[in-house]
Amino acid sequence: MPRGDGTGPRGQGPGTGQGMGQGGGGRGRSGGSAAGPGGNCICPNCGERLAHQIATPCFERKCPKCGATMTRE
Repeated sequence: MPRGDGTGPRGQGPGTGQGMGQGGGGRGRSGGSAAGPGGNCICPNCGERLAHQIATPCFERKCPKCGATMTRE
């Protein structure tokens, strides 16, 4: 806007066009890292694997061998 009153040319300069949304990425909430219903939980300490249970995140489970917190494989 050359005069600073909003009468400048349209479609030129930064911030015009598509793709300037809020953060972008298109992955949805929480980064889109949901792994789905299948898979395994694995112990990072001893390597023990357990089948993932629906509605129970792996990080809420404890390893039956060493007691460490499980992670998603």
